[in-house]
Amino acid sequence: MVRVTVLGGAAACPNPGQGCSAYLLDTAGQRILLDCGADTLATLQQYARLDALDGVLISHLHADHVLDLVPLRYGLKYMPGLVRRPLPLWMPPGGRVFLAGLASALARGEEGAEGFFDEVFVIAEYAPDDQLQLGEFRIRFQPTHHYIPCWAFRIEVEGRVIVYLADTGPDPNLVPFSERADLLICEATFREAPVEHRPGTRGHLTAREAGELAAAAGVRRLVLTHYWASLRVDELRHQAEDAFGQPVEVATPGLTLVIE
Repeated sequence: MVRVTVLGGAAACPNPGQGCSAYLLDTAGQRILLDCGADTLATLQQYARLDALDGVLISHLHADHVLDLVPLRYGLKYMPGLVRRPLPLWMPPGGRVFLAGLASALARGEEGAEGFFDEVFVIAEYAPDDQLQLGEFRIRFQPTHHYIPCWAFRIEVEGRVIVYLADTGPDPNLVPFSERADLLICEATFREAPVEHRPGTRGHLTAREAGELAAAAGVRRLVLTHYWASLRVDELRHQAEDAFGQPVEVATPGLTLVIE
């Protein structure tokens, strides 16, 4: 059995009462965090201690997917009562340089930037062309259509498949990548597709496109994420359900999906 707990599902900034992208995957023996977006660490601690994590996997280097690595670093270093052990942190290509720049901005006047993140994390960059084995979790990667390099995850564990598409615009390659997943976590940033100044430059999906993708891939369950609360969430759900042909769930903090 695998539990997927939504810690946040907002788009580029937190929604009222909801942080950005972060999802906790939990089996009987292992917990990993997919993305660590702004304002999600408080929700994480309602479901797992910081020292209970076995790894963190980051899809891309936009702030709404990585920013809570900073308070996670401070918590792992200073929070009383935690078991101190290095936490594996898997970054996309270029992640080490990104963290070094972030550390140089944050550590001024406090402590040296060198080792700022390495004190608590074991940092590595995954190779998107290869599979990654994190204990029980076997992970494949697929580049998405976004404004900066970004990777979707296809995660196999206990005979089940969870696909997290991170941030993406329309991309036909994501259909076979998501094929027959037990759970698809798919963004739904737009209610209507925006007018593109140059065709093919859009880096996000509509809710209807999320439903169409899920239907084409034949997935069992669809969860919409990366949405703005200022849009009518019920309408986003309706559009996705109309295209998917099945009930659709919307990511809210604490939503727990059990995959058996």
